[in-house]
Amino acid sequence: MTRLSVETLAADTVEPITSAGHAQLGIAVLAGIAVIVLLITRFKLHAFLALTIGSLALGAFAGAPLDKAIASFTTGLGATVAGVGVLIALGAILGKMLADSGGADQIVDTILARAGGRSMPWAMVLIASVIGLPLFFEVGVVLLIPVVLMVAKRGNYSLMRIGIPALAGLSVMHGLVPPHPGPLVAIDAVGANLGVTLALGVLVAVPTVVVAGPLFSRVAARWVDVPAPDRMIPQRPSEDLKQRPGFGATLATILLPVVLMLSKALVDIVVDDPEHTVQRVFDVVGSPLIALLTAVLVGIFTLLRPAGFAKDRISGLVEKGLAPIAGILLIVGAGGGFKQTLIDCGVGQMVLDISEDWSIPALLLAWLIAVTIRLATGSATVATISAAGLVAPLAADMSTTHTALLVLAIGAGSLFFSHVNDAGFWLVKEYFGLSVGQNIKTWSVMETIISVVAGGLVLLLSLVI
Repeated sequence: MTRLSVETLAADTVEPITSAGHAQLGIAVLAGIAVIVLLITRFKLHAFLALTIGSLALGAFAGAPLDKAIASFTTGLGATVAGVGVLIALGAILGKMLADSGGADQIVDTILARAGGRSMPWAMVLIASVIGLPLFFEVGVVLLIPVVLMVAKRGNYSLMRIGIPALAGLSVMHGLVPPHPGPLVAIDAVGANLGVTLALGVLVAVPTVVVAGPLFSRVAARWVDVPAPDRMIPQRPSEDLKQRPGFGATLATILLPVVLMLSKALVDIVVDDPEHTVQRVFDVVGSPLIALLTAVLVGIFTLLRPAGFAKDRISGLVEKGLAPIAGILLIVGAGGGFKQTLIDCGVGQMVLDISEDWSIPALLLAWLIAVTIRLATGSATVATISAAGLVAPLAADMSTTHTALLVLAIGAGSLFFSHVNDAGFWLVKEYFGLSVGQNIKTWSVMETIISVVAGGLVLLLSLVI
């Protein structure tokens, strides 16, 4: 994981590519973000192109020479893809293995066989949280929707009582817990410790998902009482398989990278000696690259082989797992280019100065910036990347734990009030057969609860650690 040092940040802010004052830089930032928002929402341009054009527009509005603005963008794009691109690819492969082998269905069926009645919403949260660790949000939705609809139909449950907990589990994992792309990019941008961020992310995620999932689902079920639509119950991936991997092996494979990364963080705290053999070993095995790569290799033997996958089918599965993430990698990379352009124009130093003048807590400022960009663009990933670039200099004097909390504040803000400019909004609406108004009362409110509760918990944690 590429780490931005304090010296690098200082260099970026002391020698900006433009000599514009705070007023001009502020206008340039607003104009650059406005260009991105307009291109995404009005002209339906792909976020990669919108971020690229917005970055160049930012440089132009700030008075930077075009060649230097281009250099900043390409440098940021390359550094971001180098830092998180491989991790996103490995996560996509692991998620594809989990889905196609029937491992995800095995976890779902095992937990549901032991749940019933009032415990069912809690079971759905557990399933979604475990499944959501290695999967992108959209993939997790597609994977879990058949389960949600079948459970609601067969058990005669309110769709919202079952669906909201599942969506909450997926959304919280997506916004707060690495190795999802958003948290990874924010960690890379502000130089946070991945293990500490992961541990604190889980700590914040648990109460957040309880409030936004099972508890809110009671209210959502009263607001929107609809049955599960029959037309939207698709075939489950494992229905064509003769056998599936075991529950224990599947769960161990999913949790393996998390355990390795948390172990590294724990050893770093306990040993605290970079030259110690134990710490050096865990620095390697607990790095995100090695942790995810290990899980993928282990998954071949614990997920694919038990499902009867031959060698040629395993190779094809990897190719299919990588294909859908091309757009995600480009968006993340372009977001990194936009972030670097912000830093090189001196915007980071401007935000630092404003936060000191206005006495706004850094964590609250990060949350508010992410909320604003989320509302404007509809993309949690774009909001995370852009906010991380803006507030990165604030992390220079922070402790390890507070830098991790800065990442979580950004992640929490990026989930605020999903509405009509968010692809996830329409995905949930169509699968659940809801009207726009019903989706706002349930899905959009749930996302807002996640954002506010998680943001509040982050601020509370900053007071005690």
